[in-house]
Amino acid sequence: MTSVPTVLILGGTGKIGGAVALDLLQHTSAKLVLTGRSSTLPSRVVDAMAGMGSEMGDRVQRLVLNLADISALNAAIAEADLVIHCAGPFRDRDLTVLNTCIQQGVPYLDVSDSPDYVRQALALRPQAEAAGVTAIVSTGVFPGLSNSMVRLALEQMQAEQVEHIETIQLNYVVAGSGGAGKTVMRTTFLEIQHPFQGWLNRQWQMLQPYSAPEQVTFPSPYGTVPVYWFSTSEAATLAESFDTNNVITKFGSLPRFYNTLTALMTRGLFGQLLKNRSSIEFLAQVSYAMTQVSDRFSGVGLAMQAQIDGVQTGKAVTYQVDFCHDNTAIAAGMGTGSVAADILAGRLHNPGVWPVEQGVPTDLFLQAIAQRNLSITQKWITPK
Repeated sequence: MTSVPTVLILGGTGKIGGAVALDLLQHTSAKLVLTGRSSTLPSRVVDAMAGMGSEMGDRVQRLVLNLADISALNAAIAEADLVIHCAGPFRDRDLTVLNTCIQQGVPYLDVSDSPDYVRQALALRPQAEAAGVTAIVSTGVFPGLSNSMVRLALEQMQAEQVEHIETIQLNYVVAGSGGAGKTVMRTTFLEIQHPFQGWLNRQWQMLQPYSAPEQVTFPSPYGTVPVYWFSTSEAATLAESFDTNNVITKFGSLPRFYNTLTALMTRGLFGQLLKNRSSIEFLAQVSYAMTQVSDRFSGVGLAMQAQIDGVQTGKAVTYQVDFCHDNTAIAAGMGTGSVAADILAGRLHNPGVWPVEQGVPTDLFLQAIAQRNLSITQKWITPK
């Protein structure tokens, strides 16, 4: 890797890609190449560059790039020391970028949130190991920091000699748009249109998205919020990474009426709208416009809770890790940026394709939390 590395951020002119770029500007000396269909830099990146001094302009390059242009994509990857794939929705993406990175020997990260994409990517582990390429999928906040929260909790329980893990449950609540763009809206509508696999009673079962509401109490200012079954890439990997009977992933929105609207979209005639791509695009546009109004009142933050139920000397015990941030997109940028910074600094070299909970050690996770002035709370709680 060169003394001043170059990081290629595919989708870097979008909301999430821009948040990743912001973190790298603050925590590394890397040069950044931000790609997208637009040549305009994200406002957050422009503001950060202005605040950091005139030399920041030399660190950021814009590149208009269509991922379907394989020749241009190959050339861009060849110039990079690290590739970060932020150009979703990942349900619509193939493995071209990851395969190219493996072939060219370039480390790879992504912010994928599609379980199907993740399963296909993880199948390339032998090729990445043979090439000496470190590739970590589903970095960000959830997935990403959420996976590391589960690993942290399980290691704490192991240290206290908890013999058996019964349930891993991840709960999330996001206010408004979360500070993200229309791509996140598209992803949501793509993921809720069909049943998904969940790990229950030590077997994969088909579950209805946005069903089985459960009241969960999050840290202030969120309080008690209903959360619903939701397909996440964590559900697809945590069951493989850890020995547990159940993996539960549930999601809720604020204001609460968004939950009602989303649940309706999975049912009956409304559900048929999601079979049509033009309808999905229309719904994404409308939803994003709605959140631009509600964000003024709800904010764009998130809360995450990892709750692990186990058995210790015949007694049920529960360990809980909580995380909050006032901007979901910024938190996602920090999650991905911290893994990128570790790779660039040589602290993280683990050839293969890995989910975060397998690829990122807990000590690096805790260092990243401290360096970015983030906070997590950990505690033993009364069993549910």
